[in-house]
Amino acid sequence: MSSVPFHYVDLRAFCYVTEDEERVEDALRTFLPEDFELQRAESEGHYGDRILVLSARVENADDVRTVLDSVGDLADDELDRIRAELDERVNENCSLFLTFDKQAAFKGDVRLGDGITVRGKVEAYPAKQEAAVENVGEAFEDL
Repeated sequence: MSSVPFHYVDLRAFCYVTEDEERVEDALRTFLPEDFELQRAESEGHYGDRILVLSARVENADDVRTVLDSVGDLADDELDRIRAELDERVNENCSLFLTFDKQAAFKGDVRLGDGITVRGKVEAYPAKQEAAVENVGEAFEDL
């Protein structure tokens, strides 16, 4: 993949009080370049329990390629599903939304599911959903 159709990619995972912070961090790092810095923010759940939000913004083209390479590790049927759903996964603000299974990511597997949220700001000129879907579609053909 020579060109990267994203301005940046945001990744986020919640670490609930019942989860091990290091394991959640390891799961998020499945998608990130080595030694990438994570941001940490504490929040509070409905019942007062602590929730740690781990996040990262990837802006460098080589680092974005690392994230996309991880997405490319999905099973063929899951990649086909994403390609078929691009109209629904890219919004009017030209952002692509994907979610991945946090438990699988901790084990080094990449699968669609819940727990890790990925939002990529798609480069599109003009900045319209149709152009963004086309750009993401071309990038995902190479995965």
